Amino acid sequence: MAIDDATIIDALRRHLSLAAAKQVVAAGNLANLNTPGYRAREVSFADALDDRLASAATMRATHPAHLAGAPAEPANVREARGLPSRRDGNNVQLDRELLAMTRASGEFAAAQTALAAKFRLVRYALNEGR
Repeated sequence: MAIDDATIIDALRRHLSLAAAKQVVAAGNLANLNTPGYRAREVSFADALDDRLASAATMRATHPAHLAGAPAEPANVREARGLPSRRDGNNVQLDRELLAMTRASGEFAAAQTALAAKFRLVRYALNEGR
C-alpha cells in the first residue's frame, strides 16, 4: 500500500499543529506558575487521536479539495493528572513545563525538517522535468 504525498503532508501538518499546541499549553502553564489555585494543563494525544479517528470514520471526501476549507481541529487540552499541589493549590512544576516545551520544540523541528525535505523533492522533480 503506497502513501501519497497529500497524506504525508496532511500527517506532517497535524504533527506541527499538535507540537505547537503543546508549546502553547506549556507556555500558559509557565505564565501561571505563581497563580494561586491554577491547575496545570496538558494536551491529550489520546483524546486528539480518538477525535481524529471518529471524524475519519464519519466523514470522507470524494475529492481532495472538498474539505479544503474545513476548520482546524481543536487542541484537546485537559487538566494534568497526578501532579502534587502546593499550599496555594497550584500544581505547575517548572522542570516539567520546561521539559514539555523542549520536547514539543523537538517534535516541531522534526516535522518541519521532514516537510522541508518533501518540498525539496517536489522542487527537484519539477526542475528536472524541464
